[in-house]
Amino acid sequence: MTTYAIGDLHGCLTPLQYLLDKLAFDPGRDRLWFVGDIINRGPESLETLRFVRNLGDSAITVLGNHDLHLLAVVHGYRKPSARDTLEEILQAPDRDELCHWLAARPLLHVDTRLDHVLVHAGIHPRWSLKRAGKLNRELQQELTENLPDFLSRMYGNTPARWSKDLGREDRQRFAINAFTRMRYCHPDGSLDFDFNGPPAQAPATLQPWHRIANRKPLDKTIIFGHWSSHPAICRAGVIPTDRGCVWGGDLVAYAIETGSSHWVTGQ
Repeated sequence: MTTYAIGDLHGCLTPLQYLLDKLAFDPGRDRLWFVGDIINRGPESLETLRFVRNLGDSAITVLGNHDLHLLAVVHGYRKPSARDTLEEILQAPDRDELCHWLAARPLLHVDTRLDHVLVHAGIHPRWSLKRAGKLNRELQQELTENLPDFLSRMYGNTPARWSKDLGREDRQRFAINAFTRMRYCHPDGSLDFDFNGPPAQAPATLQPWHRIANRKPLDKTIIFGHWSSHPAICRAGVIPTDRGCVWGGDLVAYAIETGSSHWVTGQ
């Protein structure tokens, strides 16, 4: 059995199928971990969503910002952008069923046997794994039991700084931003959404979230996506998987048990 963590799909089903063929993936034996953003921007968003959903227990998917965007569009809290490729999903006869499945996905997956954590963007440097897990469970409850209300207040860049004393709405918005949108932080741990380029070009006042001083030790390896301009080589304990498949880069599968990477070229 091999567990493969796969980078952002963004509606690129054909490269995924090529990659799974290359891996000789067996759903009865192997497992797939998807880092989120399984839809949008690419040409096969509906087919990709159906394919991943139909993998059943052989796949684990965490939510990304584009997945949440689809839910917000469906419920009328966001309008599709000119770059979206969501129309086929919006018009699909099984749209509601697919979105119900999507809303039930977690923001965080922790595997104590493999000592790995799966998340779309990252885990805030001031959070312990216990704190992150508690916030994930809180958000999952909102997404499954209170979805329209939650979507109506999900968006916004504030608060930018974490505090355990944040009120419910601020705490949940901060947590969503950290789990699904975070790239850079200021030295005090506050989030920055103004710059999204590669670390080599970042202002001196910013650091990738996983390089902030005094980051809480998690004792597990973090697998994340979301950041196609991030270098493929990273510090120990942090595995980036987004290689920009939808922009003509690679779709990557990281084999957790062996630490090896496999890829195919994207669109």
